[in-house]
Amino acid sequence: MLPFLSLVFWAFLTTTSILLFPVAVLIWAVTAAFDPRKRLLHQFTCFWASLYTWCNPAWPVTIEGREKIDPATAYVIVANHQSLLDILVFFRLFNHYKWVSKIENFRLPFIGWNMRLNDYIELKRGDKVSIVQMLKKCRQALDAGNSIMMFPEGTRSPDGRLRRFKHGAFELAKDSRVPILPIVLSGTSNALPKRGFVLRGRHPILVRVLDEIPYESFAEESVEELTSRVRSVIAAELEKDSPPPVYRP
Repeated sequence: MLPFLSLVFWAFLTTTSILLFPVAVLIWAVTAAFDPRKRLLHQFTCFWASLYTWCNPAWPVTIEGREKIDPATAYVIVANHQSLLDILVFFRLFNHYKWVSKIENFRLPFIGWNMRLNDYIELKRGDKVSIVQMLKKCRQALDAGNSIMMFPEGTRSPDGRLRRFKHGAFELAKDSRVPILPIVLSGTSNALPKRGFVLRGRHPILVRVLDEIPYESFAEESVEELTSRVRSVIAAELEKDSPPPVYRP
């Protein structure tokens, strides 16, 4: 039954992506003159992505702390990364940001094309030149008033456990003198593990927005100290969610 339901889900995602991409193009064209930050297009993208959890009763999503997000503040947003599903779930926040995502995602038909329309920021993992270019684009986006969303683990965890954090997001926050907004995701690794595309049944999903970390509180910290501190904050929150994630290959 689960393979059949998985097939239905991916068919629904594919069909809706084909149907909704022309709408995204229309919004992009109509709003280009007065919405340079692509706020309206991003809101449509949030709606598009949210369809896949709204329409799936096996993935009930709970969001805690949404009120902690100040829409007038540009943040470096960081979150743990458990599953491909994290990306869809994150759009349920409906707050404005620019994703940093691996370059392969931008090559996906319809979804990747929409990412380019939104001016999301691509990264070729392991390429130093690409990393430098990514950080430059992130600084420009922050200067324009956009938040930046990054997964500091760099890739999905294979078992739901928190991986080592890379320094890029924290270097960016220090250089741009903006606050950090930590967000914790739990439940997605059980719903759709890293390896495979078969849905794993019903799994509640939690998105918890934590208190922002003001720039002034880490201005004197090294990037290494800041990275360790934020990782510890997210790790402590994950410990509250029991039972721990279970990976079923």
